[in-house]
Amino acid sequence: MSALLEVSGVSVSFDGFRAINNLSFSIGPTELRAIIGPNGAGKTTFMDIVTGKTRPDSGTVTWGEKGISLLKLSEAEIARAGVGRKFQRPTVFEDQTVAENLTLALKSPRGPLAALWFHLTGAGRQRVEELAAKVGLTDHLSRKAGELAHGQKQWLEIAMLLAQEPKLLLVDEPAAGMTLAERELTTAMLVDLAKSHAVVVVEHDMDFVRRLNCRVTVLHEGSVLAEGSLDHVTADPQVIEVYLGRG
Repeated sequence: MSALLEVSGVSVSFDGFRAINNLSFSIGPTELRAIIGPNGAGKTTFMDIVTGKTRPDSGTVTWGEKGISLLKLSEAEIARAGVGRKFQRPTVFEDQTVAENLTLALKSPRGPLAALWFHLTGAGRQRVEELAAKVGLTDHLSRKAGELAHGQKQWLEIAMLLAQEPKLLLVDEPAAGMTLAERELTTAMLVDLAKSHAVVVVEHDMDFVRRLNCRVTVLHEGSVLAEGSLDHVTADPQVIEVYLGRG
């Protein structure tokens, strides 16, 4: 299987500190991957580079079958190419309903103001209902997003990302602040999404990572320290020393 995303030999420094150090990473078109590592390992910077927020000093970031260089695209162009990112804190329009949030997110040429007054019919309404069903919010379409529980807001934001029809989802610490029941539902959701998307999950919660049951990449000082199953990487003496042993 050819890679959907290929990061090769990427390095970037900030004021003399090398945040990413000759990093190479790839993910297939339908794959679930967890990224773990201590604070300062380069996890956020990695996502910043892939989404165009940060430009590396060296290396390449290629995308899709045609090997398009993401480093030549703007953040907006990268998003339109199919890279979606969900930050740790949910960013939804709290005064709008779930349905209105999803309507705003639908991939279309409409501007945001026009979308607020747009009444869905036909295919658009069906798409909103499909997105809500995918994240368990079918019964909450008429509720304001601000009334939702924390976990439900996280799911709404995932649905809003899906509305943009991404090929790759970068998801930052989805388990943070969730109840056990919400975590279990989120696990099932991400596993299901990986059947049709590439999904990269940055997470500190080892129990959550274990439930994902996927390949794990451990970052340390901006490089890949270990890679494989969770059991494999957590048995690695270097991983124990620099990450797991700190707790």
